[in-house]
Amino acid sequence: MKLFGTDGIRGEAGRFPLDDPTIFRVGRLLASELRDNRTVIVGGDTRESTPRLVAAISAGLSAGRAAVENAGTVPTPAIADLVLERRAAAGISISASHNPWRDNGVKIFAEDGRKWPDDGEREIEAGLAGPAGAPPAPPWTAPAADPSLAEFALGRLADAAPGGLEGFSVLLDCGNGAAFDLGPRAFRAAGARVEAIAAEPNGRNINENCGALHPENLASRLAGSGVRMGAAFDGDADRAILCDENGRILDGDDVLWILARNEKRAGRLDPPVVVGTVLTNFGLETALAGEGIALERAAVGDRNVVRRMQETEAWLGGEPSGHVIQRRLSPTGDGIRTALSIAAIVDRSGGELSRLADLVKTPQVQRNVRVARRVPLDEIAILASEVARAERDLAGRGRVLLRYSGTEPLLRVMVEGEDAAQVSASAARLCEVAERELGVRS
Repeated sequence: MKLFGTDGIRGEAGRFPLDDPTIFRVGRLLASELRDNRTVIVGGDTRESTPRLVAAISAGLSAGRAAVENAGTVPTPAIADLVLERRAAAGISISASHNPWRDNGVKIFAEDGRKWPDDGEREIEAGLAGPAGAPPAPPWTAPAADPSLAEFALGRLADAAPGGLEGFSVLLDCGNGAAFDLGPRAFRAAGARVEAIAAEPNGRNINENCGALHPENLASRLAGSGVRMGAAFDGDADRAILCDENGRILDGDDVLWILARNEKRAGRLDPPVVVGTVLTNFGLETALAGEGIALERAAVGDRNVVRRMQETEAWLGGEPSGHVIQRRLSPTGDGIRTALSIAAIVDRSGGELSRLADLVKTPQVQRNVRVARRVPLDEIAILASEVARAERDLAGRGRVLLRYSGTEPLLRVMVEGEDAAQVSASAARLCEVAERELGVRS
């Protein structure tokens, strides 16, 4: 039984594996993996189902004789920070990140603030496949949220803008998610002038036409406003998509370019390595090489990026989706930290973000095909033939990548090359074949 994807367990809240009894068992099984240190930090985002799932997993942890501390509604990266600060054995964020409000998920962090190891996830999966046993009768409750935990997380964010941002103007799209409070407060604490939108969560409006999934809303408000920068967070604020003062949308590749160049020229990028993924734009690889910086590619998923960063001793890595990891500041991707760091660089430069965001990207198309089944791609002859055709057309001057999503029933199609029209045509043909062979039948 495979339940953990690239970013924890995810699915529709109330249905297996996101039903209360299963989440109770996840908590109890996690507690059974702990040794002498048995403290676990829990928290979550603003979804309607989150408090109930926090209660269920807390009850399971308590049944396994773990001590539970509740951080309340906080971004996922705050859980990682709190695990390190409290020297806890583990941390759990109840969130489905960028998914719609009906979904939810479980992200588990180990005592080093990194995602729970693969072996530990497999042990939980094996335990869930075994006899369930009788849980105590509900209702289950979580400990009352401790506001001091969120305050600590707020204080830690100041490290991303150590010189302050006095008078710096910023527009934040909080996605009606976990950043709705902490995001604006972090920027205000640094001295910035903040306007926040999508900061009124009601349990069902998380990610709805707002946040990192829909940065066009932020972009339209920035153009001509005089505000120096915008940032849009996803539901649990572990990633951010930025906008410059003209309303141009900047993704994780743009952010890595600005951070890497800044740190290299300041003599702080040691070793001169940045970790991206197989989706990282070739234009970033070329630009970094011009600065004497190597790009290492990992599989998609922030845990894979962090693992490769550890192997290469790189301190900077991330994904085009906006997950950016600055290992000196945090062991995991953090959207609020990313936005603060870029704001600090812009402020110190005395110029504008548009001048710093000068990365020239190779034309790239990414599309999703909703699938009814996951068949190994090399077993679909007609799709393999179409991939080979696309690669011949690119003539060694581009890339084709097909992969299944780790969290959703999607096939992700990426084509990259020098000719934008050719790239788009190749991606369209691949999607047409994939929909015919794997797509959901109406």
